[in-house]
Amino acid sequence: MHVAMADQAIHVGPAPSAHSYLLKDRIVNAAIKTNSQAIHPGYGFLSENASFAQYCNHNNLIFIGPPPNAIESMGIKSKSKEIMSKAGVPVIVGYHGIEQNSDFLQQQANNIGYPVMIKAIKGGGGKGMKIVNKESEFFENLLSAKRESLNSFGDDSVLIEKYIQQPRHVEVQVFADQHKNCVYLFERDCSIQRRHQKVLEEAPAPNLSDTLRQHLGETAVRAAKAVGYEGAGTVEFIFDNATNMFYFMEMNTRLQVEHPITEMITGIDLVEWQIKIAEGEELPLKQNEIKYRGHSVEARIYAEEPYNNFLPAAGNLQYLDYPQVSDKVRVETGVQQGDEVSVHYDPMIAKLVVWSETRSDAFAKLKNNLAAFNIAGLSTNVQFLISLCGHPELLKGNVHTGFIQDHINDLLEKNPPNPELISQAIIAIILYQEINTISKNITTDDPYSPFATQTGFRVNHNFIQKIKLKHNLCGKLYDVSIEYCEVGSNSSKYKICFKHNDTNIEINASGSLDTTVPNKFQLICTVDGTLYKSNIAVLQNSIHLFNKDGQNEFTVILPFDENTFDSNEQEIESNTTITSPTQATLERVNVNIGDNVSTGDPIVVLTAMKMEYVVKAQVDGKIENILRKAGDSVRKGEILVKIIPKI
Repeated sequence: MHVAMADQAIHVGPAPSAHSYLLKDRIVNAAIKTNSQAIHPGYGFLSENASFAQYCNHNNLIFIGPPPNAIESMGIKSKSKEIMSKAGVPVIVGYHGIEQNSDFLQQQANNIGYPVMIKAIKGGGGKGMKIVNKESEFFENLLSAKRESLNSFGDDSVLIEKYIQQPRHVEVQVFADQHKNCVYLFERDCSIQRRHQKVLEEAPAPNLSDTLRQHLGETAVRAAKAVGYEGAGTVEFIFDNATNMFYFMEMNTRLQVEHPITEMITGIDLVEWQIKIAEGEELPLKQNEIKYRGHSVEARIYAEEPYNNFLPAAGNLQYLDYPQVSDKVRVETGVQQGDEVSVHYDPMIAKLVVWSETRSDAFAKLKNNLAAFNIAGLSTNVQFLISLCGHPELLKGNVHTGFIQDHINDLLEKNPPNPELISQAIIAIILYQEINTISKNITTDDPYSPFATQTGFRVNHNFIQKIKLKHNLCGKLYDVSIEYCEVGSNSSKYKICFKHNDTNIEINASGSLDTTVPNKFQLICTVDGTLYKSNIAVLQNSIHLFNKDGQNEFTVILPFDENTFDSNEQEIESNTTITSPTQATLERVNVNIGDNVSTGDPIVVLTAMKMEYVVKAQVDGKIENILRKAGDSVRKGEILVKIIPKI
């Protein structure tokens, strides 16, 4: 999308960022070639790279960000904590020195007391960050953190800190100009995280007094001034709910992904301010002129599998429909329908940002707009986010960084569809079949799709058709019969029969499909006298139904065949094979053929979308075969290692 929107596009290299976006000379040469005066570094890649900022300056390009020395000071976490301590900013206890010997670091962790946090000194976005609960887990997590850090930042140095139980992640937006003026634009709460990466952010932070809010802001300004800061920055704090104490965590010397919620509550365009400050102007407002109003929430929409430990899910966006945007609803994205979500970058598809007068209204608006965010073709966290922003504890403001893990069973409950929803899906299937039969212009990409099957349907000829339907989330199967009662040009009527919770269901329904928008269909149907409207997407042998409650996906078998789908079907995963849980790069194989392994031993290490995943043995046994080698790209579900179980 960014290339399509640009007047000029310069090729900077192949997809892996190490061969393109992380090469400072490629970026600067592109700027020179296009006669640019300045470079805005965005959120990632070289945005917090001091040598890149210096390189821009050497090439007479303005780096829209802080001075290189401020980036360097804040980019190395151990150094930044030392500076903050001297400036009187509270810092959490830990080891922030340069010694990186593994035995030494473990001794430091033992002295601090478990649980501890291992953190890459140049980290961000959850990369190179591990929580260690006991001494026996330290080395494995240390090595993993170092590998992630090296892959993401080119440096494997880490620090060790005391891990606070149930902390909040509260960050303050600061701005400083070249004339030594510095202000804060209030705070954001980013506590709702998975894998130490933010999922939901809100501004202002809930359940903070005005006095505490002011104290946080003034402390953040003191931190920015301590490093001679210029431009936009974020001072991140660990907030202890138990004591109302906060501690400096790190300073991000760039614009944050979640900056729109600050823009929504203050009415200030932060990127405009960045450009003005880079041009040498003074800050547009004084501290007492900066006010906030209302409440704003941002949800990060990821290509991932919430029901599979939130593993990233690369693939094609075969269907994509956004909510309607306004001055109170923003959709920020870099992709469009038909784009590929690559393993080479962060799996975020879009950000949905809403504003309202109150916090409760903001979350209600977020939930409604999430339901209008329709995506099919790969797994996403949209339905998970809908559950999340309706959780009663979240709505009370009882948030902390372990919130998702603590409430995971509630948030990932696999509720079966009700009879009305099943009936809507069936009507959509039949109507789509009819359109596909009548019009050769509407087809699926898959020649074996049940939607491409000719059913023998004829206008004014009643008959009974049978199909088998599977609800993909809960796995329940339904044997369905549909009797065509009356067929008209605008609406068709049916009698639908199936078994639901061991009860025979018989429903009278009618419906029609609005096909005025190419490749997008709206279902308008009546089920036992109640009118329903939904959007649908048809992909291969699945149908996606989008309504006010979110998304439901059904797999369709057509025509009905008892041998095609065993109604007692179960997914059986063998413990004797090591398979890839996602599309990834095989980073390392820890075993050789003939090795004896025990349950829990790390067998392979994978990297996908900038994160590392360790796959462990599920059985005691001996390595029978190793099918792939380090550096290979592997598919989701591909067998990597075979194990002979111990008898």
